[in-house]
Amino acid sequence: MKPVFIAGPCVIESAELLDIVAQKIVSINKALGTDIIFKASFDKANRTSLSSFRGPGMERGIQMLADVKEKYGLRILTDIHESCQAEPVGEVVDVIQIPAFLCRQTDLLVAAAKTGKTVNIKKAQFLSGADMKYPVQKVKESATTNSEVGLTERGNSFGYNNLVVDFRNIPDMLEIVPTVIMDCTHSVQRPGGGNGFTAGDRRFVPSMALAAKAFGATGYFFEVHPDPDKGLSDGPNMLKLDELEPLIKQLL
Repeated sequence: MKPVFIAGPCVIESAELLDIVAQKIVSINKALGTDIIFKASFDKANRTSLSSFRGPGMERGIQMLADVKEKYGLRILTDIHESCQAEPVGEVVDVIQIPAFLCRQTDLLVAAAKTGKTVNIKKAQFLSGADMKYPVQKVKESATTNSEVGLTERGNSFGYNNLVVDFRNIPDMLEIVPTVIMDCTHSVQRPGGGNGFTAGDRRFVPSMALAAKAFGATGYFFEVHPDPDKGLSDGPNMLKLDELEPLIKQLL
């Protein structure tokens, strides 16, 4: 079975950006026989600074994601931060993602589960892989259908402004669910390390992916941008769009 791939910009910056990234993903899918899930956030509600760009908001953002789905035939993933967002988001997307900081929020997990959509839960930076059995239980026990649940590794806090990845979390989480994704871009963050924004180092993204493959990851998450240094959120961590296809080739 081919790995799961999730890719797209950190945040919805414009319809033009969504088109550029979606067109590239369609091209990669055609060339490699993959089924990359398109991701983008409509609201980055946990930015370091109040003045940081957050996105177009839920109503406009959901419509923009729906346009991508209709125009390019791609499956869509986005994240929610409040329980009230689950139902309207679930009407459009194929996968609802729970942010790492919120992965223990019971009401949020229950609301996502009740949509019947696949739920991808990011492992908190303060939890072990084994701890993630409890968020998974909340989703499975609340779901009205036999919805799929995936877990995503994205590193653990290591002192201030730093993350470290314990790849043993991957096999630990595979004992809980069959789908464990490696977030190869957020795992190279330096949270809050950029004097009012999150810093990072995209050079290590390919190494994160290859190490995760060695530990048995069943999928990979990449935030990508045609010009990451001009990205409005998480630019230092995002992979250059042109580098996505050759990296995916190494992971197949």
